[in-house]
Formats: sequence, structure tokens, C-alpha cells
Amino acid sequence: MKPPPRSLLDVDRLTISYKVGKAWIPAVRDFCLQLQPGQIYGLVGESGSGKSTIAMALMRYLGSSGRIEAGGKLNFDGIDLIQADMRPLWAKRIKLVPQNAAAALNPSIKIGAQVTEVLTAAGDIDPAAAHDAMMQMFRDVSLADPEKTAERYPHELSGGMQQRVIIAMALIANPELLIMDEPTTGLDVTTEAVILDLIRELIARRNTGLIYITHNLGVVAQLCQRALVLYGGEIMEEADVLDLYQAPRHPYSAGLLGSIPKPGQSKRDARLQSIRGNPPALGQLPRGCVFAERCPFVIDHCRNKKPRLEKLEGDRLARCHRWPEIQSGELTFASDSETAVPQRLNDAAATLMNAADLSKHFPAAAGISDLLKGIRPEPVRAVDGVNLRVRAGHTLGLVGESGSGKTTLARVIIGLQERSGGRLELLGMDIRSKARGRSRDVLSKIQMVFQNPQNSLNPYLSVRQAIRRPLIKLRGYSAPAADREVLRLLDNVHLRAEYADRFPDELSGGEKQRVAIARAFASDPELILCDEPVSALDVSVQAAVLNLLAQLQAERGSAYLFISHDLSLVGYLADTIAVMYLGQLFEVGAAQELFQPPFHPYTEALVSAIPIADPSHRAERILLSDNLPGAQSLPGGCRFHTRCPRKIGEICEQEEPPWRDGGNGHLIRCHIPLDELNQLQRRPSNHGEKV
Repeated sequence: MKPPPRSLLDVDRLTISYKVGKAWIPAVRDFCLQLQPGQIYGLVGESGSGKSTIAMALMRYLGSSGRIEAGGKLNFDGIDLIQADMRPLWAKRIKLVPQNAAAALNPSIKIGAQVTEVLTAAGDIDPAAAHDAMMQMFRDVSLADPEKTAERYPHELSGGMQQRVIIAMALIANPELLIMDEPTTGLDVTTEAVILDLIRELIARRNTGLIYITHNLGVVAQLCQRALVLYGGEIMEEADVLDLYQAPRHPYSAGLLGSIPKPGQSKRDARLQSIRGNPPALGQLPRGCVFAERCPFVIDHCRNKKPRLEKLEGDRLARCHRWPEIQSGELTFASDSETAVPQRLNDAAATLMNAADLSKHFPAAAGISDLLKGIRPEPVRAVDGVNLRVRAGHTLGLVGESGSGKTTLARVIIGLQERSGGRLELLGMDIRSKARGRSRDVLSKIQMVFQNPQNSLNPYLSVRQAIRRPLIKLRGYSAPAADREVLRLLDNVHLRAEYADRFPDELSGGEKQRVAIARAFASDPELILCDEPVSALDVSVQAAVLNLLAQLQAERGSAYLFISHDLSLVGYLADTIAVMYLGQLFEVGAAQELFQPPFHPYTEALVSAIPIADPSHRAERILLSDNLPGAQSLPGGCRFHTRCPRKIGEICEQEEPPWRDGGNGHLIRCHIPLDELNQLQRRPSNHGEKV
């Protein structure tokens, strides 16, 4: 008889509390988990569900305000972690990769010294051997030119390179248990794809057990073998990833999965299935099921009695009174047949905004040697000759990696930065560069929703004051009329009237972004620039905000310039998509066409890197290096040739590529003819790496 697999980590009935005032509030209750060597285990849930608290508890790094309550079990390879001296375990056997690599690295110490310190601090290896181990580890995590990288400081590395350094630092001691807390959340989709493949390969090679914490269900589907869904500090469901995604047994799991735009899904096909309401406060937990107030299947029994975590078929777990009805099919989750946005796309709509040869160059600081030689350094060409237009009532999606110039372009359009060249027209009027010189009418017709709702709102202004300001300043409303309009705008973004008197710190992230959207619509704009407006939000809140933007556009006819590095979100909301790289556009076309060949090789890599929330999905992935050239030292010829998986020769290095017309407004800037691109992209590539 085959013996059961060895358990590397065994957690049972773990309860973790935080001290609030004089009381200890349980943040995580009765948490259980079993992890085997070489297994990748996904831990998912919304912000505030307790994911990071669990990571800190497993590392025994909660701090003085947190504690593990008596009665729980936390064993690592037969060692009781609750009682153990953790320093020897931290040194070699258990490692944590935090979310923010830049914050985790010491800015005053070179990269090489920080990594070798992990080995030399233990005192059982000499410096030369530690250096050799570091070089090998840097090669293992695919860091280009390890010798030079070791001599750099953290700020001299890109985000993707910093994350690889943190992974190298965690793996160099050959740990048996690795905990990764949102390690790719802040990275571009292309860099994320490279990092995820690296993690998968290294875990398989070293037989390390990995707990991967994230709210990105696409990443879990493509990386993990098992997944645990956490909500309000309690386990809602646990299962093999394929079983969980194909047939969830808990309404919360199904709600998370339904919140994700499916490939090819558009706002005109179906609304996203957002989860209503907000998680409960830890100090005000309900008597019954913690998810009851947001559950579509709630009954009185759910509110009155807490459900047990029950074992289902196989080795599945679910905490729900109604899981037998879900399993039998008596209860079914909402489908894609939910009402779509009742709006037909007007292809003949007038051009609302037109940017012609728009540029923004920043002067580069000259070094002492350059000044002595009389050399004037090349400017930073953040935006370099961009032509695009936005039609009334349409959404133009702008995508590209960090550093491509998307946000700079938005700041030039909105008037926060002065353009270096080109022309910008709104409603047929040539508008000034800076917002300070624009008329009140122009200012009212173009507004912006920023990425971080926390920083978008003045913490000293109430919601009423924040929304009332543009009504009075830009539309000339009296104070009483503005107050009435504030309540109408709050209703439009699905916030109750009492929110008008709240301050930003009394709102959740999704509520703050709704207020920011209401404020943007207050001036009755024709065009709203949305710069990564949902990237900082949980998937369920993302869905609600995307639904809201689509609904408001249908009702008001406003146009959006929607900026994001997430192609799945852009594909859902946008009517037209423009792909930007190193200050230039490389492809423009209708949203539904941009996900089908032919596409620019850069777009091909972006599309292939999207983590699809389907564990059965396996596609050829085109992996790009994250060695993005700087906007001050741009490559000659095609700017993408240094990373292009389909480079055809010297012509790519020496000549600017032409725009090729694919019909129906689909334009691609590439030396390869479109019929050849189509053939290459419809068959396996010899250039990209298959996953």
C-alpha cells in the first residue's frame, strides 16, 4: 500500500488576533492547511480577508500587536513553529518573498552584498563560495549580466529585476518552504509571465513547498495545483484548482470567478458579475455565515447559524449550508446572460479629441564630464510623435508596459504637463498645453480618474465638498443646487445619500474610486481619462467599477481614454485599442480584432502573457526580457527590435517600420507584411518559448 505523501507544513485550527485598543480581535479563525514538498498552493481572497496575516503568522513575524491564540497547531516538518526558535529556520529553511521588492531591498547596499549576506550571516560559508553561489543564483533567475547586476544599487534595477533579486535572495539558501505574498501584483503582464515561469521551474527543480498569496485568479489557475479561498478571516472553500474553477461549491468562490472578464468578452455582451456589498468589519462579525450579507443564496438559517467547514467529494472543503444544493445543480450561479449595456456603437460618431504628432520630451541632466566636453545629452523622449483620436461615446484603450509613455501622454492631454510638439484638439478647438491656460469650458469638458483612489481625494474634504467643487467652479452652480446635484451623482455611482458626509478614510477602496468617478462626471465632461483606474482594486470591486463606467457611458454618451497594462480589462471596456511602446504607437484597431492574428509582435507577446483564469488553458507564450531600453537611448530602426521575437534582420535595426493597413481601421507598424505575420502567428513559433 502506497504511504500517504509527507506533509511539509501542517496547520490546524489556527486563530490569529490583533490588539485594537484593549481588546484582541480575531482576524483569522480556525485556519487549516496541509502543504506537501514541491506543491504550489494558492491562497486567494479580497483585501482584508487575512491572506497577509496568515503569511506573517507562518513566519512567526506578527509583531507585538498580533498573536496566535492557544489551541491551534502550526507544524513545519515535525517542528512546532509556535514554540520554536525561528532564527535558524529563517536563515535557511523558511523564506518569504514580499509584495514590494523595492521596499524590501536596502537602498544603500549593493545588490550582490545583500544577497550574499543571506549565506555569510549563517557563518558556514566563506565569502568566495557565497559569491559563486550568488552568481549561479542570478543565472538561475535569468538576471542578465550577473556581475554588473551585483554591483548595482536597487534603484538602478527595473521592477522585474528587483523582483528576481528578491526571489534569488529567498532561494539561495535552498529553503524547504517558500511563502510569496503578491509577488507580481505591481509588475507588467510580460514581466509577470517571465517571473511565474521562473517560479514554476525553480519549485519543480528544488522540490520546495510554495504558498502563493494573490487576488489574481488568472495567476492561480496557471501556476497552482491547489487553492484555498479566504473571506473575512475564514476558509470558504479549498480544492484542486481544476475542480474549483470548473465547479465552485461556494457562492463567494463563484462570485470571484464571475468577476473576471473572459477572453473576447465585451461590455456589450454581458455585465461582469460583481459581488455586491463590502466585507464585514472584524469587530462586527455576524452571528451566522460571515458571507451571508453578500450571498445571492442567503436564507435565514445562514444568518442565524455559522456553517461548518465540511469535507465534500474527494478532498474538497466548503463552508456553506447550501453546498449540497449547489453540487446537485438546484442552485445555479449567475451566467453571462446578465443584461449587457444597452448601447450600439456608432461608427459614424464625430471625433471628440484628436492628437496629431503629439510629443513630450524631458531634458536630461548632464554629468560633469559631459559639461566639460560641451556635450548636450539627448532628451528623454517619453512621448514621441503620437497620433490618435477618440470618438464621441467611444472608449479608446491605451495599453503597454510601464515606461511606454501612457501616463505621460495622459498628463499632456489633461494639461498637467506641457507638450513639446504636435497639436491637440478637443471638439474642434486647438487647446493650450497647460491646464492653467485653458478656458473654463475646456476644463469642464475633459476630466481624469487616477489610479490610486486613496491619493485622488483630499483627506480633509468630505465627499460632498469634493464633488461640489467642480459643480461650482466649472458649471457655475449655486451651493444649494450643487448639493442637490451631489446626491444625484452619488446615486449614479450607486452610493447612498449618507456617503455625502463621509470623509475618504471612512470609505473602502472601491467606494473611494466611485467618489472619484462621480467627481469626474460632475462637470458634465465629454472626455474622461482613466489612468489605471481599477489596478489597485480587488477583482470583485474591479468588476463593479467597470460595470459602472460602462453604464455611465451608455447613459451619458461620454468618451473614455482608458489606460491600463491589463489587456483583459481593456478588451472588455474598450471599443478601440492602441498599443504603445517606448513613446510610439505600434498598433491600433478595433478591440475584437486586436486579440486575433495578425497583430504586432509586441501585441502578440502582451496577449500571450495574459494569465487566463482557466486551469485547462495552455497556450504558447511569447516571453520578453524585461531589459527595456531607456527613453533617452532609444534603439535605431524599429524601437522594439531589441526584444522582438520575430525580428527579420538588419532592416529592423536600421529603418523605421511602415504602417500597414489591415482594413477596418486596423493599423500595424512593422516591417513584416501582414499576410506573413498572419501565417507566423497562426502556427507554432520558433522564436517564443512554449509554456
